[in-house]
Amino acid sequence: MIFPWGAVINAAVIAAGASVGLFIGDRLPERIRSLVFQLFGLCLLVIGLKMALDSQNFIPVILAAVLGAVAGELLKLGEILENLADRLKSKVKSKNPLFTDGLINASVMVCVGAMAIVGSFEEGLGRGRTTVFTKTLIDFFSTLILASRAGSGVIFSSVAVLIYQGGLIVLATVLAPLLSPAMENCLQSTGGLLVMAIGVNMLGFKPAINISSTLPALIFAVWLPSFF
Repeated sequence: MIFPWGAVINAAVIAAGASVGLFIGDRLPERIRSLVFQLFGLCLLVIGLKMALDSQNFIPVILAAVLGAVAGELLKLGEILENLADRLKSKVKSKNPLFTDGLINASVMVCVGAMAIVGSFEEGLGRGRTTVFTKTLIDFFSTLILASRAGSGVIFSSVAVLIYQGGLIVLATVLAPLLSPAMENCLQSTGGLLVMAIGVNMLGFKPAINISSTLPALIFAVWLPSFF
């Protein structure tokens, strides 16, 4: 079994990036932080759009997004995650009103996407860590910017990455044979939609998209391509 060094390093770099963002956050004028925050939201929108448009079959992607959102709402996943984030907020005694949003948005941002999945599979199968380290560099700057605006909740997204990517690395030899190219493609495109949703929220469009309730879409994205 391969030790998930990539996930450990990625998590550590995310914590470092968020810490730097907290340090410089109050030292930057609000107009600069707002502009950078919006520009980063725009970048996420473009990245997510590119991922989504790589789909070879949009039918399962659309169905995965819709069914995932419905399932998330029926399960009240958004409320569950927010309650967990609020409990963590109380334990660390944070008074930041954006703590919960920062934690959830950052966790989705650094976990969702092809690089997290492909990179974890590459490492788990002994094919190197190039993709994981590339993602790690991107995560450093993205969490730095997000933490400078949303606060300390972003730091705890490192735990989500450690659990998520670490689990994928450890289970890669079991999961990899089960994923067909169509499943991987659908998963990437659906993940792109979620990344776009984060970008839309960061740009300040109203009403905001409930990101946490859409997470079950990733499960449907693996299952639905078998029927199309």
